[in-house]
Amino acid sequence: MATQSLTSLLSSLSIDLEPYEALYKHLHSHPELSHQEEKTAARAASHLISLDAGYEVHTSIGGHGLAGVLRSGKGKTVLLRADMDALPVKEDTGLDYASKVTMRDDDDVVKPVMHACGHDFHVTALLAAAECLAKMKDTWSGTLIVLFQPNEERGGGAQAMVDDGLYNKIPVPDIVLGQHVMARRAGSVGCNVGHIMSEADSFKITIFGRGGHGSMPHRTVDPVVMAASVVMKLQTVVSREVDPDQFAVVTVGSLQAGQTENIIADRAEIRLNIRTQNHEVRNRVLTAVRRVVKCECEASGATKEPIFEGTAKFPLSVNDETVTKSVHSSFEKFFGARFDPNTPCSTASEDYSILASSQGKPSCFWFFGGVDEKMWDETEQKGRLAEDISVNHSPFFAPVIQPTLRTGIDALCLGALTFLQKA
Repeated sequence: MATQSLTSLLSSLSIDLEPYEALYKHLHSHPELSHQEEKTAARAASHLISLDAGYEVHTSIGGHGLAGVLRSGKGKTVLLRADMDALPVKEDTGLDYASKVTMRDDDDVVKPVMHACGHDFHVTALLAAAECLAKMKDTWSGTLIVLFQPNEERGGGAQAMVDDGLYNKIPVPDIVLGQHVMARRAGSVGCNVGHIMSEADSFKITIFGRGGHGSMPHRTVDPVVMAASVVMKLQTVVSREVDPDQFAVVTVGSLQAGQTENIIADRAEIRLNIRTQNHEVRNRVLTAVRRVVKCECEASGATKEPIFEGTAKFPLSVNDETVTKSVHSSFEKFFGARFDPNTPCSTASEDYSILASSQGKPSCFWFFGGVDEKMWDETEQKGRLAEDISVNHSPFFAPVIQPTLRTGIDALCLGALTFLQKA
């Protein structure tokens, strides 16, 4: 099956996208937090079964993970992956299908929930691709796996599925492929050989003071002032300790202390996120962060040592050269100028690669855009992309349904068909 025939075949295939657009809106308005993707997973499983295409459906893997297996003779085994979980963000898009959902998180705190990272698009596109590839079954040979992963946002879902015996239930893939909708021009696709997404480490840091009356700060050790000093000093880790030619990000995403204005609390919690693309830089940053926190606490008269608790970890995502060049060939012929084969490594992170690396297999990951083309072009012309285009994890993140969905479906189908070739 030559690449050109793949292009012709995919261009000629037609499925009704209206039900999938409706499904996307349903998923968007019914998001579920990490570890709680029960209804989303059930919807995906029932949809695969309803296709009546021969998918073997395996559920409840590593939590709410599931996988569908479709066999079509001898050949390679290709795994397509989508993530399912949403974020604790209050949606402010103004969409008529905007989320109004609240859920209790892992700390038993009620939070608003939103698909602010586009995982609803990922699920919908993969289900549609599952239908497309099933309809093309007589044109390809091998085994297709469509996998729906829980808990990507906390970095634990892929490993949990592997640890729960994923590959005792389904075949080990020869190739793992995945994608992510991003704040790029809708209809565009981007990929590269080598590093594609950053490594990430997240921590909860508890620092300890001595609480007391708000009118008597001299009788206390104020953890708010201590935490503020820590946060400000952490801003120098990247600017003064990392080579300017290297990449690193240190972000304090949460600082919490106390309950009211007239009480000085006895502790504060800092939630920290670190992104790197080089193991040496990562080790340097982690060492610096620990040193800064400990020294600032000591300088402030902390009553005991700070506690560091790891909350999430993501591996460095690296696109295999051979696999990615094959994907590029298919994408270039199908998407033409809409495809960028030299997309820079993203500062964001993913855990999908564990599905491949845990078995010593190659993987490839790409991005597809979700920003209305006219809006993107006008904003780019004004030089205000950074200011006016909402990015992933924003309460305003709202990819346009088309051509975003169509692009995501096409990319998944092309990726799979690149390797499911008949001899």
